[in-house]
Amino acid sequence: MICAASFAQVSFGVKGGLSMAKFTLSADAGGASISLSSKSLTTFNAGVFADVKIPLTSFSIQPSLIYAGKGGKFSETDNGASAVVNEKLYYLQLPVDLVYHIPVVVGDVFVGAGPYVAKGLSGKIDGTSNDGQGNISTANQDIHFGNADGDEVKPMQYGANFMAGFKLKNGLLINVNYDLGLSNDAPKSNDPQGQGSNKSKVISVSLGYAIK
Repeated sequence: MICAASFAQVSFGVKGGLSMAKFTLSADAGGASISLSSKSLTTFNAGVFADVKIPLTSFSIQPSLIYAGKGGKFSETDNGASAVVNEKLYYLQLPVDLVYHIPVVVGDVFVGAGPYVAKGLSGKIDGTSNDGQGNISTANQDIHFGNADGDEVKPMQYGANFMAGFKLKNGLLINVNYDLGLSNDAPKSNDPQGQGSNKSKVISVSLGYAIK
């Protein structure tokens, strides 16, 4: 009976929204440690989720499958000249969160956390520069996922996911996520001595709808 009840307490849903992504770079150059953080890049996320209630508790397990935008932006201005470089990365991401639910009169407040793993799908770097004399140039190139020579980003990423939100009784919900990348996304072929790292951070806000 408990198993039957647990299977009955499963809801499914869809969600999507905007993300603010950035990454941090660190390296050892000539014995000196260098750390650099990108500016935030606006991208998007969209996906589906299931919410499996744990019987006799206020907890649930919530796996999701998300098309997640990540990356970062660098910009610089010097004596009238300027340059902007955007790195856009897209992953298929699977977070599995333990979620705590707090019932309220009109719905449900929830908070949760858990691990995630993500597979790189596509990426692009595009840049624009202005020499200060009115001459503007642009460039773009695809990003290759892999661990071989010539690849820029590892194909797999893992990290921790933190979430909070509110769901109305009619199923409408708002969700805030923070993805903290724990893996080094720089391929070993680009850093044979393993002294550098490239780690991702993403804050996203999503709207969704849960269907029982």
